[in-house]
Parts: sequence; structure tokens; C-alpha cells
Amino acid sequence: MTEIRTPRLLLRRWDDDDLVPMADIDADPRVMRWIDDGSVRDLDHTAEAIERWEEEWDEEGFGLFAVELLASGELAGFTGLSVPEFLPEVGPAVAISWRLGSQFWGQGYASEAAQATLEFALQDRGLDQVISISRTGDTASENVIRKLGMVLERETTHPVYGYPLRVHTIDLTEYQA
Repeated sequence: MTEIRTPRLLLRRWDDDDLVPMADIDADPRVMRWIDDGSVRDLDHTAEAIERWEEEWDEEGFGLFAVELLASGELAGFTGLSVPEFLPEVGPAVAISWRLGSQFWGQGYASEAAQATLEFALQDRGLDQVISISRTGDTASENVIRKLGMVLERETTHPVYGYPLRVHTIDLTEYQA
């Protein structure tokens, strides 16, 4: 079982106890504002999403980690790696992403989890490059992306929703520098 420990977090595979807290995160309009069309998601949608994330682990050897606070055992959300099939112009690529409950914002958890995931991608999984896709205007995500040392590769438009996106990248040589 793949697990990563950071000073404050445990990044791990998903279990049944994660469904309700993740569904609560997905039901928060503040969290979902920058994701897809901004719609909140219900319990069934979250269950389907977790099932897809676990399948990606089995198929690709990477996926989205459940992010648990070591101090309390609470599920804070996710961070991890996925293939951004919705944006074929960046393929073949692996993207890093994160989604945390709003009560966990502003405490450095997203950066801590993303940094550990980036190291996992480039050193453990042997990827040469990782991208991050953010919606233009999502300054919180842009701050995490900047802390990861990623650089803007291109600006594009979401093929379904039509809003502007920014694609950032980092490769193994930039990461090691």
C-alpha cells in the first residue's frame, strides 16, 4: 500500500470511512468554485469519483491520495496525480492536483501535500515531467503551483466550459536544481 508521511500529513489510498468527509468537501460551494462548472457534488458522485481514483491507482501506478491530518486523523481532502483526459492538447501528461476542505485552507497543507506528491511523481514513479492545470484567477492554487517551482507553459481554454486555463510544468531536471 502506497503511503507518504510528511511532518503533518498522511497521504494514503482511500478507504470506506473517507466517503462522507470527502462528500462534505465536494458539497461546499467555496471548494467547488474553481472546479469544472462550479457545481457542488452529492454523495453518489463522490463515491463514483473515489472509485475512479482507486481504479487509476490500479491502472497507472499513481492516483489521488486521501490526505489525512496526522494529529487528528481527519480527512482534509486529496492531492495526487492523474491523467488530464479532459484536455487532450497536453497529452501525454500527468497532472498534480489537490482539493482540501475549506476549514483546512491557509495552513500550508495543500503545499505540504503537493510537494510530497511531486517528489513521489518524479523520484518514486520516475516521471520526467508533471503539469498542473489551474483556472485563471484561482490565486490559492497559483500560490501552491509557484511554491512547487512550476512554470507557466501555456494558456488555453477549457474545452467544455470555455473558461481560461493555465498549464504549468516542472521536469525532473528543474526539480533537482
